[in-house]
Amino acid sequence: MDSLITVLAYVEKLGFTSQFEVNGDLLTSLKTKKKYKPKQIKIIHFYRFEGTSSQDDSAIMYAIETDDNEKGTLVDGYGSSADTATSDFMRAVDDIHK
Repeated sequence: MDSLITVLAYVEKLGFTSQFEVNGDLLTSLKTKKKYKPKQIKIIHFYRFEGTSSQDDSAIMYAIETDDNEKGTLVDGYGSSADTATSDFMRAVDDIHK
């Protein structure tokens, strides 16, 4: 698997240029400041990265499209390093592709 930086550059070329973060039960665009509920987004693709020296370095990156066509990425820890709010939000998303 390629590195996180390589995959981020690749999906950015595909138009996923915004960055998102989870705040409580909403996904927030850092670019537009718009907020989205789980039913307002779809996960177009996701990528998992394993740490080379420690499992705590594992991450997951989501390529996301919103219902108003904003495209961007969300990066979270994976496994024991995952953010609970982000994990809970992503589990609530019904529209997942890969």
